[in-house]
Amino acid sequence: MTNPLFSWQTSAWDYLQSLQGRMPHAFLLHGPEGIGKTVFAEHMAKSLLCEQPDAAGHACGACGSCGWFSQYSHPDYRRVRPELLDEEEASSADADSEPAAKTSKASKTPSKEIVINQIRALADFMNLSTHRQGRRVIVLYPAEALNIPAANALLKSLEEPGVDTVFILVSNSIDKLLPTILSRCHKLPMGMPERSVALAWLKQRGVSDADVWLAQQGGAPLAALAMAESDTRTELDDFLRQLARPSVDTSLKLADKMQKMEMPVTVAWMQRWLYDIFSYKQSGRIRYYPRYEKEVKALASAISNEALLSLIKSSNERQAIATHPLSPKLFLEDMLLEYSALFA
Repeated sequence: MTNPLFSWQTSAWDYLQSLQGRMPHAFLLHGPEGIGKTVFAEHMAKSLLCEQPDAAGHACGACGSCGWFSQYSHPDYRRVRPELLDEEEASSADADSEPAAKTSKASKTPSKEIVINQIRALADFMNLSTHRQGRRVIVLYPAEALNIPAANALLKSLEEPGVDTVFILVSNSIDKLLPTILSRCHKLPMGMPERSVALAWLKQRGVSDADVWLAQQGGAPLAALAMAESDTRTELDDFLRQLARPSVDTSLKLADKMQKMEMPVTVAWMQRWLYDIFSYKQSGRIRYYPRYEKEVKALASAISNEALLSLIKSSNERQAIATHPLSPKLFLEDMLLEYSALFA
């Protein structure tokens, strides 16, 4: 059976196999977003539970354990992630089905965090005997979505793991995790693929302008594919065109138009744009938006290093609170007006 791993994950898998016989009780897979870490984590879990893995350690795909895993019904496997991700997966699966009838009451907004009840629910799972005396595997991602109570509760489980229990945590930003969690996990870095490898992978999937999308996502191929197929590509182009010609009027119109967008995504677009301006001032290079070289060059000559660094700092601070802005429209207006003022 062909395994689902990407070609750039081969070395990480080989390293994992070298640990057989001295398997740590907790792993932390970390690296940039959009490179396939969750695919690796779930294949790793499936292979650890497989009854007949092949010589390279990959799940056979044919045994009873693999069948249960594929149906998400394995008695010794749990996946912990924010409720929002489950909701998005369910919505995607039901996209082609008949729309559900509307109810009079608005449903509860799914959480973007991993909460303490999800971690407490693992206690009963870990106290039960495993099926056929095998391993028990828990995959948790993204680990930085753990809120403080949930992180502290997880720490207790990591400090006193059950026999044959393996935790697999996945993180895009390990600097956001508690140091005590970091110290109790075996860290497995997942690197960005080489540009040529990522481009070849995207072209195999029929992505036009693969180099443009890959640059916009900082070299992350899965993120580039998702963006190329996303409806938000139009919003991104509009956003960048307005940033290229900043003014108070366009800032207000853009904030009104984009107030329903995910704020962390929008702020990330701004952060990358500012990084390109700074990079061009320092080295003449553009990383994320090479199609806008002419505009970036003009903006780089119109602002001092001090003012630009101040703007970058502000955007970083905004990203820290972008998940829960009190008013998305005012949040965007403030960010865009500050940007326009410095380039006026």
